[in-house]
Amino acid sequence: MAIFNNGYPATYQNPYMSQPPYQYQTPAQHNNSLIWVQGEAGAKSYLVAPNTTVQLWDSESQTIYLKSADASGMPSMKVLDYTIRDNAPANSPAVASAPLNSPSAYATKEDVEALYAQISGLKKEIDSISARSAKEAGNE
Repeated sequence: MAIFNNGYPATYQNPYMSQPPYQYQTPAQHNNSLIWVQGEAGAKSYLVAPNTTVQLWDSESQTIYLKSADASGMPSMKVLDYTIRDNAPANSPAVASAPLNSPSAYATKEDVEALYAQISGLKKEIDSISARSAKEAGNE
């Protein structure tokens, strides 16, 4: 008896030939990583894909570059300078730093009455000056 196909069934296929060729897949890019560049020259030379915007952090100064490219690939860049703030502003008045619920944040009735008296006195002075200058203008 003659053996055909070296003993393999007629429907045998090579398992290595039936698989599609291996395709390399690039890993997904995460947007939470910082991209560091050296100065504005480094930011200008950084390539940006069309229709995307990237944040470029300057390693030499406190600057962030927002570099974008339009649909045709034409780049544009905005430069942002950042500063680190302290918890308390240096030039803040004492009342502004007081909590809103504390008594020092509000004016007392005596403060308001004293201010009203001062404004009333200034108003009387202005009225007397304008009456005097109107009288002098009428005499001329």
